[in-house]
Amino acid sequence: MPLVTTGELITRAAAARRAVPAFNIITLEHVEAVIAGAEAARAPVVLQVSENAVTFRLGRLLPLARAAVAAAEQAAVPVALHLDHVQSDDLLRQAPDAGFSSVMYDAARLPYADNLAATRAAADWAHAQGLWIEAELGQIGGKNGQRALDAHAPGARTDPAEAHAFVADSGVDALAVAVGSSHAMTTRTATLDHDLIKHLAATLDVPLVLHGSSGVPDDELTTAVTGGITKVNVGTALNLALTGAVRDHLAARPGAVDPRTYLTDGREAMAEAARRIVELLGTGP
Repeated sequence: MPLVTTGELITRAAAARRAVPAFNIITLEHVEAVIAGAEAARAPVVLQVSENAVTFRLGRLLPLARAAVAAAEQAAVPVALHLDHVQSDDLLRQAPDAGFSSVMYDAARLPYADNLAATRAAADWAHAQGLWIEAELGQIGGKNGQRALDAHAPGARTDPAEAHAFVADSGVDALAVAVGSSHAMTTRTATLDHDLIKHLAATLDVPLVLHGSSGVPDDELTTAVTGGITKVNVGTALNLALTGAVRDHLAARPGAVDPRTYLTDGREAMAEAARRIVELLGTGP
């Protein structure tokens, strides 16, 4: 079916108090696996391409983006395409022509005033192109001389009052918040600050996004969605499934040389991981 927009999926999920799963893709196998998992769960999904993935793909956005668009157009469920953790303005400006309906602009590394200015400029440009835009706010620095904490640093928390001002002044459509998750976790041991999630949801009039969800246990994720999280980003869980399946295949077949054999196992493992997460989040069509 035709590509849908991320904003459309988020709006629908927010109205139903559910969450949209958004999976970071790196290879064609990731694309196929996520769509297969979503089809098995009979639910929509967002495919995300990060700036790091573009770097891995030799700095070229279009090959992976074009493959994702083609796969989405043949999917039996709604699929949206999102450009994730963009720091490069040049990459940001490639998004519309590559099939993306949304971007996550990441200026959180900058001091607050610079972050706000850069994000405001990105939001103005994105909206002029019809793009839905997400930003990220961790813990603002400047208090008692402290530096800002990355949104996924241990102990980082998004302050509701600062988040309210940031959203109002930047004009973004969604905010990724620091509530206890971390990127690239390989164990599911994160404990989320559910009181903060509820406070943020009550304070902000834009959807909340949870990054680093691979390290969050099932009950923590479902409670976070109940509390107000509307978009859940997943990446490492797919990579764990892929790598584990390939490793097991090659260990059992040390003479294997055809990548189709072990990548089939890897793709099937990722599809099952994606299906489980989509069903856990309870996202309907």
